[in-house]
Amino acid sequence: MNGVVIPQTPIAVDFWSLRRAGTARLFFLSHMHSDHTVGLSSTWARPLYCSPITAHLLHRHLQVSKQWIRALEIGESHVLPLDETGQETMTVTLIDANHCPGSVMFLFEGYFGTILYTGDFRYTPSMLKEPALTLGKQIDTLYLDNTNCNPALVLPSRQEATRQIVHLIRQFPRHNIKIGLYSLGKESLLEHLALEFQTWVVLNPRRLELVQLLGLADVFTVEERAGRIHAVDHTEICHSAMLQWNQTHPTIAILPTSRPIRSPHPGIYTIPYSDHSSYSELRAFVEALRPCRVVPIVRQQPCGEFFEDSLSPRLSIPLIPHSVQQYMCSSPRKTHVLWQLARRLKRPRIQGVVFESPEEKADQAKVDRDSKKDKKENLSPRPEDPEKLSLHPLQARKQLFPDSSREDCEEPVLLWDPKKMTTLDLSVQSQPEDEFLSAETREETGLGSPLIPRVGKDSPARGTQGSLVGYDSPLSRISRDTHPAAESRGLALKYLLTPVNFFRAGFSSRNFDQQVEKYQQSIQCHNPDGSLRC
Repeated sequence: MNGVVIPQTPIAVDFWSLRRAGTARLFFLSHMHSDHTVGLSSTWARPLYCSPITAHLLHRHLQVSKQWIRALEIGESHVLPLDETGQETMTVTLIDANHCPGSVMFLFEGYFGTILYTGDFRYTPSMLKEPALTLGKQIDTLYLDNTNCNPALVLPSRQEATRQIVHLIRQFPRHNIKIGLYSLGKESLLEHLALEFQTWVVLNPRRLELVQLLGLADVFTVEERAGRIHAVDHTEICHSAMLQWNQTHPTIAILPTSRPIRSPHPGIYTIPYSDHSSYSELRAFVEALRPCRVVPIVRQQPCGEFFEDSLSPRLSIPLIPHSVQQYMCSSPRKTHVLWQLARRLKRPRIQGVVFESPEEKADQAKVDRDSKKDKKENLSPRPEDPEKLSLHPLQARKQLFPDSSREDCEEPVLLWDPKKMTTLDLSVQSQPEDEFLSAETREETGLGSPLIPRVGKDSPARGTQGSLVGYDSPLSRISRDTHPAAESRGLALKYLLTPVNFFRAGFSSRNFDQQVEKYQQSIQCHNPDGSLRC
């Protein structure tokens, strides 16, 4: 990972490990090559500063939320706060790094002095003409791209390397050309080759979108057979791929890189075309700036001794303002936690499999059985409650239809008790002197002799409700002068008023049929005026 947290400052460049970032609060991205974005992903939730092209690629390819991306224009100076109140500020200027689309150098100016972070860059003399570098500013610390900082490594300029590639292609006029590239960079080389050989350059859709964003010439396509120059990923160029390509059409491959590569196939050529500064170019750059200190970005390749004769005297280390110290020590997780919470609320919740404990399941089954048993006991009468077992039909009707029972059948409702018979005295609309039960019916049912109403001066008038007194039975006394209509009502009510226990004792429809026959005989023996025939 090529990145750094600048000491004594809240600044981090190309450094995305929050656990190791410590006191860093301001994060900057120099370009979109993968070795400078290690740890940067769609979950990033802090302000991030970069160039406009890098901002587009960052959101497009790494899905970093736009709310955290701060695009800064190249060549302009931007003032950023270094604390929570804005009491302390710094100025940052972006300079074109001449490395790949969107790549920049950062020039920081503040209480810490002046710091230049080159990132990956290819030096050109025009860089020294940038307004930010022509004002005679003293660079206190220079973070330098030392990828090619090796006196033994001699690299041509990119213009010279381009001419070498053109010369090589001209040697194979009937061959297809495969050019191995990284995912970003060298688009200008492809444009030059397309114009030089008057052919289309075949790209994948992702790189085609990039060249359209850069506004290059319309010489690119995604159709495989449209042109003889094909840009492919550098990892695709290998021995097996060369054999396959040459089976269909003669093909050569070119790797434009300064890295030493052993060719696995005679048709693979390496041209030292580099987007990193050569050693001579680095020397010229440092001599022009004369910084106080040079810090290599690629830490595995120390290069301080190469520039000791080009350094200015070092200045004292500046003190960190108190407000900046508080800002660096404050918790940076407030906005991060809120953003993560909002992100989780938007996501659909994925429910996993819930496993129940066998003991809990058994306990729940027992509780369900107990509740069902309680409901059953509440609905069914208990064996020790004879009144509930022997509810009279009229009483059951009164319980189910209380209103209709009170209005339509306001007659004495007889309740059965194994020990005694009781009479529920209700208001009577029917004639009290009617004999509901005949003497024979009473003998069969075992109800005893009828009750007769008390007759006297104090007795109520005929046809009204009166006190009922019985001689040997709790039932009401009914007049013995029986009319056939009263006899029929007596037979019907006898069947209806017979307790359930009596039915269980042996009363059957046969006995009822015998009573009906007696009723028919009694009708035949009566005249219309009520006198007897026989």
